Amino acid sequence: MSLEDFKKKKPFKQRSWTQVNASNSWSMFRIMSEFVDAYDKMDKIGPCISIFGSARTKPDNPYYQMATAVAERLSEEGYGVITGGGPGIMEAGNLGAQNKDGKSVGLNIELPFEQGHNPYIDFDKLITHHYFFVRKVVFVKYAQGFVYLPGGFGTFDELFEVMTLVQTKKIDRVPIVLMGKAFWQGLLDWMRSEVLNNQHNISENDFNLFLVTDDVEEAIAYINTFYTEHDLAPNFS
Repeated sequence: MSLEDFKKKKPFKQRSWTQVNASNSWSMFRIMSEFVDAYDKMDKIGPCISIFGSARTKPDNPYYQMATAVAERLSEEGYGVITGGGPGIMEAGNLGAQNKDGKSVGLNIELPFEQGHNPYIDFDKLITHHYFFVRKVVFVKYAQGFVYLPGGFGTFDELFEVMTLVQTKKIDRVPIVLMGKAFWQGLLDWMRSEVLNNQHNISENDFNLFLVTDDVEEAIAYINTFYTEHDLAPNFS
């Protein structure tokens, strides 16, 4: 666009403070309705493990197959599975639960550039969110543990949010499992060399907040024994 064309464009009309306030007031009703709908459905699921990972991972990817396998084993152990409801790793999580007749739910999010929910979620177990922060609250409130497979910004966001909540004692310790050693190793090396050793922004003990593994059975054993080994009671509220 040339400078002359830019000058011909109508100036951006900023909303007045009154309009902003009115919009914020009405949005509170939508936020409350999202919480009520999610809490009502999630209360019926029981103890769950949240599985995170990329929506772009294809079924022939080893990480998709890893996610399916861990969801199958979680279902066999009696856990429900929570995913983001979309394709990729999320789909694999719901598929794994379905393969073993386990319970699973999808916390879908309205996005302009991603597909809708995957086909392995019963319609009454699908919760669609408009607000990311409501979705994140539900992920944390109803999960007794977290499994993270390779993903992008969304997966990193969820991982660091949970670790921050645990580190700052806003929530109790929970089992956190990073699956896919090759994927996570570079990030962990940087955290240790730069964030810990050079900048001193975290402590050595923070590396004890999670398990890194490629072994499905190790992940399941870690989750199963976590609360007894750490002398904690899982929070089912």
